[in-house]
Amino acid sequence: MISAERISTARTTLNVLSVPGTTGEPVLFIHGNVSSSTFWRPTMAALAESPDAGGLRPLAVDLRGFGDSDPAPVDATRGLRDYSDDVLALLDVIGPAHLIGWSMGGGVVLQALRDRPEAVRSATLVNPVSPYGFGGTTGPDGVLTHPDGAGSGGGTASPDFVAALRAGNRSADSPLSPRSVLRTAYVVPGADLGEDEDAYVESMLSTRLGEDHYPGDSVAATAWPGVAPGKRGVLNTMAPTYFRIDDLHTIDPKPPILWIRGAEDVIVSDTSLFDLAHLGAIGAVPDWDGTPAQPMVTQTRAVLDRYRNYREVAIPGCGHSPHVEKPAEFRAALFTHLREA
Repeated sequence: MISAERISTARTTLNVLSVPGTTGEPVLFIHGNVSSSTFWRPTMAALAESPDAGGLRPLAVDLRGFGDSDPAPVDATRGLRDYSDDVLALLDVIGPAHLIGWSMGGGVVLQALRDRPEAVRSATLVNPVSPYGFGGTTGPDGVLTHPDGAGSGGGTASPDFVAALRAGNRSADSPLSPRSVLRTAYVVPGADLGEDEDAYVESMLSTRLGEDHYPGDSVAATAWPGVAPGKRGVLNTMAPTYFRIDDLHTIDPKPPILWIRGAEDVIVSDTSLFDLAHLGAIGAVPDWDGTPAQPMVTQTRAVLDRYRNYREVAIPGCGHSPHVEKPAEFRAALFTHLREA
């Protein structure tokens, strides 16, 4: 059984899942974009039942604007800090924790680790957004392809996907309905989501929409593809003009990091099907001007190689959500990491 409570912090009120009866060091799971803590429920239950759980207390948080947390607006000019500062304010209540972040949540973990490493017992990055954000950079060091971050931010979202979220579309009739995107992008096509699929769709539909939330605002750009980041909302928090972590190796202390990823991920990839530059290169977005794709995995590896105290686990036959698609392999790596941290 998993319970939920709303916890007030110095910044906002967050919905937090827990497993009654567990005690010890908090293990805080942080979800990704267009999702919520619901995606972590099976992992939390498995950790609570595992022999490795002694002295560990699994928790999962809904970030602002997702799930049942307060829909506080998002100032994207701070990068992911509205989210990471919320997490750190939660740690002020529950104590230092092991942080596990998936996708955008991985970027939240990176920012929290960069800003307050002493509050992080260990970090686990699950198919994390690049330390140089999403879109608009090239090369292992995240060089901007255009000074204004063109090709990233709120204007890169699919209008049809946003419309399907707004309509509460629970069908698989459209390739851009939440259920279809879940089945084809969040996981490798054909992955068995079992009885949890409906709950995951409801989790996606819990995303608050608008310029202050998902996808955020945007501005016109003179460079291809004609859009640049705005200053509000989710996707702009990951624009490379606002979010950049290239000095992680300078922090002290350096908690151990587990980087675990699905090898077949189409969202966070060196050839991401959500990166307009890569889509342009393969002819899926017109008038491509040669802007290079973002090597997201290569960038993460470059940053972690400088950090040094990390381990990478790539799971074959797995997409963007190892905890959902390959739970046995994911839990084996995670539980070992937590036990040894």
